[in-house]
Amino acid sequence: MNKKDNRKVTYWLLTGCILIFIMVIVGGITRLTHSGLSISNYKLISGTIPPMNEIEWQDAFDLYKEYPEYQKLNNHFSLQDFKDIYFWEWSHRVLGRFIGLVFFLPFLYFLIKKQLSKSTIKKSIILLGLGAFQGFLGWYMVKSGLVDDPDVSHYRLAAHLTTAFITFAYTFWVALDLMFPNKKQINKKFRTLVRFGLGILLLQIIYGAFVAGLDAGFIHNHWPMMNEGKFIHETVYIEQSPLYKNFIEGRSGVQFAHRILAYIVVLMVFLIWKSSRKLDKTVYQNKAIKALLVLVGLQFVLGVLTILLGVPVWLGVAHQVGAFFLLSAMTFTLHRFSK
Repeated sequence: MNKKDNRKVTYWLLTGCILIFIMVIVGGITRLTHSGLSISNYKLISGTIPPMNEIEWQDAFDLYKEYPEYQKLNNHFSLQDFKDIYFWEWSHRVLGRFIGLVFFLPFLYFLIKKQLSKSTIKKSIILLGLGAFQGFLGWYMVKSGLVDDPDVSHYRLAAHLTTAFITFAYTFWVALDLMFPNKKQINKKFRTLVRFGLGILLLQIIYGAFVAGLDAGFIHNHWPMMNEGKFIHETVYIEQSPLYKNFIEGRSGVQFAHRILAYIVVLMVFLIWKSSRKLDKTVYQNKAIKALLVLVGLQFVLGVLTILLGVPVWLGVAHQVGAFFLLSAMTFTLHRFSK
């Protein structure tokens, strides 16, 4: 086995991918259960230990009462209600710290043992930077909901979620570099098409975060029309002024944009599949295209059901997981047609 960039390094990176995947699931549950503002103070080390007795729980609950979410929305909460939402936010934060250790400590070990090539060292440093930035964005997002409005900024939520997806995709890409070291001739025109598809998918993920941050999935629960037999409901363009703000800050406008982008993502995957039929593909390239087709169909169905059923927690999480797998397939496809 090659001493540098060996199988252990690949397993380390893939373990990071799995943990980020779990982190996204827990984050989705945290958001959908409105648990994200339950821990009002940020303690990097001591914050890993939850309240251990009734006195500590009461102190944490009293602190929660000082902030807008309790005062304006949850002043009916009992201590048990608070414990329920505290669990998910605490789990999310502790998992984030654990992922940081899983990335940093093995990296340090591999570095000392000289098991990383110069290229992988550079890529790993970028990964560590993305992880640290992700942690900062989590704190920055929560901070926005502790001032006046008992809800986090949807812009900050989108930044936090999108960075998590990008961190996963880049970690997966670095792992794929080690798993498939041999280069080959590729069709540059087709690669550009896949890159464009990846860009559209990332834009759709951002809009999915906008929908979550604005609770825009709880309105217009019809499909294919928004409601009242209208493909474009009038609230899409009258909620905000000037007009463009409807599509980044208006609940109806953001949901409409998310719907339209869903059609575009499906169209892009169809074009990728159709264009790939003209190419002489390897086994892995063929599997990548098939995975894209299956996953984009599944994700579209999950999106429709999520809207029709008014975003139940389990379905909202499933839809987010679907986006994660679709991004994985798109990343794998791009990698297989780039090396």
